[in-house]
Amino acid sequence: MKLRQLTQIDQVDASRWDALLPGNYPFLRHAFLAALERSGSVGEGTGWLPAHLIVENSDGSLQALLPLYQKMHSYGEYVFDWQWAEAWERAGQNYYPKLLAAVPFSPVQGPRLLGRCTASQQLIVQALNDTLERGLVSGVNLLFNDDAQSPLLQQAGWEQRLGCQFHWFNRDYRSFDDFLAECSSRKRKNFRKERQSVVAQGITFEWHQGIEISEAHWERFFPFYAETYLKRGQQPYLSRAFFSQLSAGLSDAVRLVFARQDGRDVAGALFLVGDDTLYGRYWGCLEEFDRLHFETCFYQGMDRCIAEGLKRFDAGAQGEHKLVRGFEPVLTQSWHKLQPGLHEAVAEFLQRERAGVRAYQQESTGYLPFRQAT
Repeated sequence: MKLRQLTQIDQVDASRWDALLPGNYPFLRHAFLAALERSGSVGEGTGWLPAHLIVENSDGSLQALLPLYQKMHSYGEYVFDWQWAEAWERAGQNYYPKLLAAVPFSPVQGPRLLGRCTASQQLIVQALNDTLERGLVSGVNLLFNDDAQSPLLQQAGWEQRLGCQFHWFNRDYRSFDDFLAECSSRKRKNFRKERQSVVAQGITFEWHQGIEISEAHWERFFPFYAETYLKRGQQPYLSRAFFSQLSAGLSDAVRLVFARQDGRDVAGALFLVGDDTLYGRYWGCLEEFDRLHFETCFYQGMDRCIAEGLKRFDAGAQGEHKLVRGFEPVLTQSWHKLQPGLHEAVAEFLQRERAGVRAYQQESTGYLPFRQAT
């Protein structure tokens, strides 16, 4: 087997890359990563330089892969290491560049290091460790992975970091009322009141999916997406071209919803679909409307899960306000291997942090709206 580094995802065929993916997880598909690169959302000038690793057999068949980027900053990651960077630079060292195994701008848990056999995955992990030992980077960070790769990383001396997100689970509901039936009486009233307040403002919703989504739809959506960043004084992470590329290569996974009032768009949200999961990704609104964010980003997504028979709704990172709307606390993880000195200090911090995150997850369940068992 031979290890190869790619400076562009297009240096490997989409069919060979996707053949290693388990199921239909959209964020690791070749088309998604290619859309980021072809649209200029990652690449030169963005602080995200593709450095993907693959392992091939002599016949060219792909045996393992890892989406990898050389990072010159820590934006767009959602696992925050700014304090690590500050401490390392106070010690007279350069924190950047670092290596990041992740899906850019996407805090969604799923597969990261994939291989047909353990030996091919070990080849990639060893290459990452070698890069670190040569002092070329301050560390290697693998974000939002599932459990499949954890034993291998732990054995190689990496440190686990835990996080907490809030996901909604569809327990074979036939309608939103079935979900409400599991909630306390007071919470049911609150949900109905929130949803009715949006109806009372004359707002309706228009869903689009798959190949029916045209360039005109993206022209309508992009100002909403961009406004989310512009109102904070930031430039959007994703270019307008990304959404066209996404639609061209991943149309089966795309769901788009517009909130409309008096015949005009007032908000928009983008979702992606995997095997059994709806992923809420980007939303925006140019005006303020009472409860519109909750309806567009949460309740509409819950309705969509029920309609499509999807089991889980991942509505994005953070947001304790999701708890009272039935989104349950779930642990996420990342793994880190850093330069000597920094690694030991971070490991001690992460040990304490893991205990705190687990306690927070347990405590958070008390804010869920479900009826207590008697």
